[in-house]
Amino acid sequence: MNNPSLDQLETPALLLDEARMQHNIDRMRSRLARFRVGFRPHVKTNKCIEVTRRLTADAAGPITVSTLHEADYFTARGVTDILYAVGIAPNKLDHVTKLRRQGVKLSVILDSAEAARMVAAHGRANGETFDVLIEIDTDRHRAGVPPEAPELIAIGRELNGDGATLMGVMTHAGKSYDCKSADEIRAMAEQERAGVVTAALRLREAGLPCPVVSVGSTPTALYAENLDGVTEVRAGVYVFFDLVMAGLGVCRTDEIALSVMATVIGQQVEKGWTIVDAGWMAMSRDRGTARQAVDQGYGLVCDLRGRPLDGLIVIDANQEHGIVAARPGAAPATPLPVGTQVRILPNHACATAAQFGEYQVLAPGNVLRETWQRLNGW
Repeated sequence: MNNPSLDQLETPALLLDEARMQHNIDRMRSRLARFRVGFRPHVKTNKCIEVTRRLTADAAGPITVSTLHEADYFTARGVTDILYAVGIAPNKLDHVTKLRRQGVKLSVILDSAEAARMVAAHGRANGETFDVLIEIDTDRHRAGVPPEAPELIAIGRELNGDGATLMGVMTHAGKSYDCKSADEIRAMAEQERAGVVTAALRLREAGLPCPVVSVGSTPTALYAENLDGVTEVRAGVYVFFDLVMAGLGVCRTDEIALSVMATVIGQQVEKGWTIVDAGWMAMSRDRGTARQAVDQGYGLVCDLRGRPLDGLIVIDANQEHGIVAARPGAAPATPLPVGTQVRILPNHACATAAQFGEYQVLAPGNVLRETWQRLNGW
């Protein structure tokens, strides 16, 4: 059966521009080729085997996941080198063990001696030796142990025995998302590198192994100028990009590969509003651009070829209704006719994609080529 034409799709629908996606993949690959590092793409954004197959030279990986549900999904499709990059919890160790006994090289992360003891004890009690990386806090953004903290060595020692193997250190420069310029991103990339390398050196000086030194965020991966001491880079949203990345200057809006197709279902002419059938259940509640110089509301409105429409954004959203209008402070726009179809670029590709179960893949010429299933949930 032939694929429907774009205007026959029921909306809202998640569109994936294949050519833009491949351009983004090639850009990251080219950027990292100048460094002698491995690449472990983060698949939490795409959660789709057809996309992930394009990210690694080897079908077995390596990849990074954010849920064990993702690990199950990709394991069933032949991926066997996986980093679970969320601090491990006791109630997940049996699941980790199950995957490892299926032949998966599954590593976990933690950031405290308490967690390290828990993991090692579980391994000893169950005849398992877990591969563990210590999460390093290089930017005071989220989780992790600071590179200079005395506890780092204590954690390493808890992992250097029966039940657990210390594989190295990893970090995520999440504060790169708050940078205001390319120079700030470059500085954050160096801060990320220097912090995690310092942690690795401290572990080695204490006589502990540290073969893996892993860094990662899309902004720092694309702007790093020095990766000395790093063994691998992780990044995920670069595959699709989004409005937050565009607001950082990391990409252009015409490089954003993901969009939500919506249809005009009504108008509020006196207010300059167009009502579409894509609310926050389609776009997500993410308002990441509100902290940036240009607030894109709930998404930037484009025509069906992905070209922005006169500065229209989704200024507000209810569960199934999006309110499209000119940016605050701009002249009111003429509402679009009922039945008009648009594409809305998302603030956060991960959050928007998570609202859908499949991608409608666009080939060059805006032709619907096929449908790719994606994974959701835990």
